[in-house]
Amino acid sequence: MIILVTGAGGPTGAAVSAHFRNGGHTVIEVGRKDCDLLDRAAVNELAVRVEREHGHVDGVVHLVGGWRGAPSFTETSLDDWNDLHDLLVRTLQHVSLAFEPLLRRSANGRFVIVSARAAQAPEAGGAAYAAAKAAAEAWTLSLADALRGTGSAAVILVVKALVNAAMRAAKPEARFAGFTDVDDLAAAIGGLYDRPAEEINGTRLDLTS
Repeated sequence: MIILVTGAGGPTGAAVSAHFRNGGHTVIEVGRKDCDLLDRAAVNELAVRVEREHGHVDGVVHLVGGWRGAPSFTETSLDDWNDLHDLLVRTLQHVSLAFEPLLRRSANGRFVIVSARAAQAPEAGGAAYAAAKAAAEAWTLSLADALRGTGSAAVILVVKALVNAAMRAAKPEARFAGFTDVDDLAAAIGGLYDRPAEEINGTRLDLTS
């Protein structure tokens, strides 16, 4: 398969990319230095280039993330909202709009975002983050409706937070209760291909339990 991983520069992207490469698939990693995902024309050109070089795409795993918080609701900075809107919503919009036609033509495509429990249960100081995650979820569910009946699916994976080996090494005494390991997340994304598209399209799969 041809798998595109956006926001691939961090530990999560590395884990997802390694999972698919170890399965014998071709992975296209897109980090900040590769394409400005806030530039819609650049993202459209990326989709054209992927189609030209590979003919199709079987998966888009959108991992661009970020977090901002405030001590209280009234101390929420709308500058934080602007940043999170760009990171969590605008990049998603550009990537999904550019790659939806390729996913529609895939026999078994998957579009995946990672969301957080905060989208459904926001806390006072997390208004900007929770609202951006909720917007990203709604956008992805609209994509799912567009993909209905095509053989491809758009799926939301829900975590409390992510943890990786470097974090564990830095705090060996920490339990990271409820956190999802990036390797487990990668395996969950890979497992989406083992289930029929119509069964998982438009679903929120909770990885926290």
